[in-house]
Amino acid sequence: MDYLASLEKAIEYIEQNLDEELFSEDIAKAAGYSLYHLTHIFTAVIGEPIGSYIQKRRLSNSCKKLLYSNKRIIDIAIESGFGSSEAFSRAFKSVYGVSPVVYRKNNSDLYIGSKMMIDREALLHLAEGITIKPRIVEIDKIFVAGIRGETSILHNILPDLWNRLFEIRNQIPTSYEARRFGICETDRTKTNISKDGNVTFSETVGIEVDNFQCLPRNVNTKIIPGGRYAVFTHKGTVATLIKTYDYLWGSWVLFTKETLDEREDFEIYDKRFLGADNVDSQIDIYIPIK
Repeated sequence: MDYLASLEKAIEYIEQNLDEELFSEDIAKAAGYSLYHLTHIFTAVIGEPIGSYIQKRRLSNSCKKLLYSNKRIIDIAIESGFGSSEAFSRAFKSVYGVSPVVYRKNNSDLYIGSKMMIDREALLHLAEGITIKPRIVEIDKIFVAGIRGETSILHNILPDLWNRLFEIRNQIPTSYEARRFGICETDRTKTNISKDGNVTFSETVGIEVDNFQCLPRNVNTKIIPGGRYAVFTHKGTVATLIKTYDYLWGSWVLFTKETLDEREDFEIYDKRFLGADNVDSQIDIYIPIK
């Protein structure tokens, strides 16, 4: 049996019944698996239990209802599968850091916790394109020289930043085997999604150097602080990198026992990176933790 097709059927059933009472046995029946097998396959591929996925999808949908409808919070709570506004508020605050009342008042859709529906393409990526469980590492500080710019999901200038970096590559005193870095300079746990779905952040792309001596004036410098990081490996093209981040900020960060730190997250491009369009490329993503 094609387990990804079965998972897709399970997720379709969940999505069609998000506002209804859901039973694990019915989800397993829709998937064509026993509950025992579906539970293990779902957790292995999606990275979290069925019940956790359902609650996060309901909470994510409730954000849209809070911001873009006039429904009462108690009605949204009931539609989201909670027996009371108090229970809804506790679960909501555990994910978004504020109560539903404050979230509605702030009128901003947060990037973290924005758990989208998982489709077939996303399932394939989770199964083959990312390490679901990170390795935890401790690193020393890293010196990076490069280019900085403002970018967004809808207006992505990262290819231009990388092209500009390659243009001045010979001016930076380091080896050609030096690692390259993409450093996100925005705290994504506090980043908003605009009503058109856009997320804006600043990014530094650069090359590892031993120090900042003898650098040209047009080069920005950045020190990545040392400390503990959770490291995920993205496998595939750069175009699918957003799917990895959807998992990191829509799933892993919500159920991990690790505590996020305020340092910046970053990507490392080393000899395993074979090109932006190469499906065999690998990129390490470092998420700061305490």
